[in-house]
Amino acid sequence: MSFNKRRVVLPVLLVLAVIAAYTWHVLHAHASPAVVLYGNVDIRETDLAFRQSGRLKTMLVDEGARVNAGQLLATLDDVPFQEAVAGAEANVAQARAELTKLYHGNRPQQVAEAREAVRQAVATDQNARADAARQRGLLANGASSQRIVDAANAASDAADANLAAARQQLNLMVVGSRQEDIDAGVAQLAVAQANLAQARTALSDTRVFAPVDAIVLSRVREPGSMVSPVAPVYTLTAITPVYVRAYARETELGKMVPGTQVKVFTDSSQHVYTGTVGFVSPQAEFTPKSVETTDLRTDLVYRIRVTIDHPDEHLRQGMPVTVRFAS
Repeated sequence: MSFNKRRVVLPVLLVLAVIAAYTWHVLHAHASPAVVLYGNVDIRETDLAFRQSGRLKTMLVDEGARVNAGQLLATLDDVPFQEAVAGAEANVAQARAELTKLYHGNRPQQVAEAREAVRQAVATDQNARADAARQRGLLANGASSQRIVDAANAASDAADANLAAARQQLNLMVVGSRQEDIDAGVAQLAVAQANLAQARTALSDTRVFAPVDAIVLSRVREPGSMVSPVAPVYTLTAITPVYVRAYARETELGKMVPGTQVKVFTDSSQHVYTGTVGFVSPQAEFTPKSVETTDLRTDLVYRIRVTIDHPDEHLRQGMPVTVRFAS
């Protein structure tokens, strides 16, 4: 290349370099730096207890075991609860039989018996009336005394009353049960059925199942122990989903939009996890002591929750992590 050509090319290259440097400065001068937050994997523990008191019969898993949602973990001695169910079932049967009797009314034999009682009362009443009339006639002829007449009249009145009572009893037999009695029978059956449902619920509560996929953190009781509803028998730690709790300053909230994808790092491995922002607290709070940051501890921050997309066994609860948002 000649000297004259070099004199032309060098200034052009210099101008292009200046333009490139200026362009890079313009493009990056206003670019926001990547937001980095520090937090921990959420601790999600569950204390499992029976809803009934009783003697612990079986403990089916040990500490460290992985359990699936719905898996049976422990049982109580259920003999007293089975007996309670049997008694409640008998009470339901009795209440149902009483109500059926009220619906059906009186048996034909009972109605026939009431009719015969009326006939007997009619005959007795007629005889008492005739005897009273005869005694009054004899008294007029001087063949009877006033005392005998009075006794005959009283017997006639008593026979009248007995006849009226027999007729009323026959009417009750024919009409059958009152609606009030039927309503009371319906209520008694409902009470018995509710007691049976409660007894069956108590029987089912003699078994404890895993509510979610989890790892057994603690086995608190052993078979033979007496337990109550406030005494846990297992402590579980949930496996999925895995949440990360982190805290952001107010100036960083613009990037904390639910659904935002982030990168999550740990100190124990080189694996990079992906996560999704799922929750941003609407309230500010003081920076918790567990958050590692160079800012003052008294700064107000907002709690966010990140759901790890594909967690593995290396993400343990309580582990410190770093959350990086894209720039």
